[in-house]
Parts: sequence; structure tokens; C-alpha cells
Amino acid sequence: MAKAIILTEDFAGMKSQAFGLAERSGYEKELCSLTPKKPWSLISAPYWPFPLKGVEPFQIEDTPLIISVGSVGGVVNAAIRKPGRMAIHIQNPRISPDKFDLVIVNPHDQLTGKNVLVSRTALHHISPQLLSENKEKWQPFFQSYVKPLVAILIGGNNGRFTLGKIEAQQIAVQLAHLIKTENVTIALTPSRRTDPEAIEVFKQVLTPLGSYVWDGAGDNPYLGLLACADFILVTTDSVSMISEAAATNVPVMILPLPGKSKRISLFIDSMQKENRVRWFKGQLEDWLTTPLDDTEEIVLQVKKRLSL
Repeated sequence: MAKAIILTEDFAGMKSQAFGLAERSGYEKELCSLTPKKPWSLISAPYWPFPLKGVEPFQIEDTPLIISVGSVGGVVNAAIRKPGRMAIHIQNPRISPDKFDLVIVNPHDQLTGKNVLVSRTALHHISPQLLSENKEKWQPFFQSYVKPLVAILIGGNNGRFTLGKIEAQQIAVQLAHLIKTENVTIALTPSRRTDPEAIEVFKQVLTPLGSYVWDGAGDNPYLGLLACADFILVTTDSVSMISEAAATNVPVMILPLPGKSKRISLFIDSMQKENRVRWFKGQLEDWLTTPLDDTEEIVLQVKKRLSL
């Protein structure tokens, strides 16, 4: 199996997009995590005069495909691009798309060009087969819980949105009300960005009500929740988590957080227009849904354009 090198900073959302593209394109993936060094870490990467000097030294194999994500990954990928090796970038690189063989963006990136592909969702590895496999794996675990099962996907602080102890308390109170009024089971999983104090709040409020709150021990139930949930609630801070939730066939509702991001707002607006997500307003809403995932179509376009 041919190998794709992934160039990006160590952020879960960025890695998940590149991993998804590589895996679903049939490539073995190898992560090359980039670390910006001072003083360049204080300057936006597209303004670096010598991108390779802006990151800690790294080594990669001579592979046929490099996939970068984010502005740091983009400038480095462009700097090492050479004949015979395809350079794909995910997200708006904020440099000319012509520096890559292909650029893959979302509508909210507001970028067009002859080598630009537009995906309605963030790329990811959540395929129907993966969901089926994880449903078989996790259904026995969740079987003893009262139905419907409501999955809660929690992100965290990211510079644009805030999710600390206070916000966790507000969300937990809403979820507790949901349990008491609609007789549901809450199954919650945090992310690496979730504040430990916020996790503790969720445990204290929800566990006594029969909820499942993952404590970080054992297998992460994230894929199991996507596969088994009857409803999914996801915090507003993550385009990747919202996109992965939208790849299922159940209603997805967005938990609002304090903060602001034009890019994420545009994304959520576009998903609302597709009738795939709704804002959570204190009670569950049920509507006819189908999976929304452009990853497979993007994979087909990538293979066609680059003859992979």
C-alpha cells in the first residue's frame, strides 16, 4: 500500500481531516507533526519568508503524496513540493492554490480556483462500514441503558469559543432537565480540549441521573456513540465533530457556546440549510435525516484529477 505523509500541527480536527482523506483514498498514513518555533510561531505562517526555517527540523520519506492541513502545514508542503510527488492541501492555505496540485476547502473558506474542490463537510474517516462495525462492537455496552440514547460530544476552549466550568454547568443543567422530562439516557464523551474542571461538572451533575460520562479510561466510546445514538448533541466549537456527527443518520443538534467565529457560523448556517443540523433549545427535535458526508465524493474527485 502506498503511503501518504500528513503535514500538520498536532490538532485533532486537522489530523482527522487528513487521516480521513488518506484512509478513504486507500493510502497508508504517516503523521509528520509540525511545531512552529520562535519567533515565527508569533507570525502567521503565510508571511514566513522561509517556511522550512519556521518549524522544528523534521524528516519525511520520499512518498508519492503529501497531504497538509492548516496554514503551517500548507506553507511547508508548498516549500517542499517537487515533480513526481502530489501535494494536496486541506482548508484555505491563505497562499496561492497554485502552489498545490489540489486544494480541498469548505464553502465557508470562500475560495475558488481551477484546482480547488469544495466539500460541504469537513473530511473524515467516518464511513458507513466503520459505523456498522462500531455499532456491532458497542451496542451490547449501551443496550442496558434506557432508550433513546442521546450522545453528547464535547469540545473545549479553542481561542474562539469558551467551555469552562461555568459553561459546563449550564449545559449539564439542560441535559439533566432533558433526562427528567423526556426519559432519555445521556452518554457523554469529552475531547482532548475539554477542561478537566468541566468534565468533573458533567460527572457530578449527570452520573447520579444514570448518565454515562467517559472518564478517559479504556476505549474511547466516540465511534460507538456515533454508531448507536438516537440523537447527537455536539458543541459549536468543532467543524470536524459536527461533520462526523452529520455522517450518521440521526438528528444532530448544536450546543451553543460563548464566543464567535465567522467561519464556524457560516458552516453551521450551511448545514442548517441542508436541514442536517438544528440548534439545541432545551428539548430534543426529531426530523427526517439522511447522512451528509462529502468525503467519498471528494476522494473520487481527487483520484480522477490526480490519476491516483
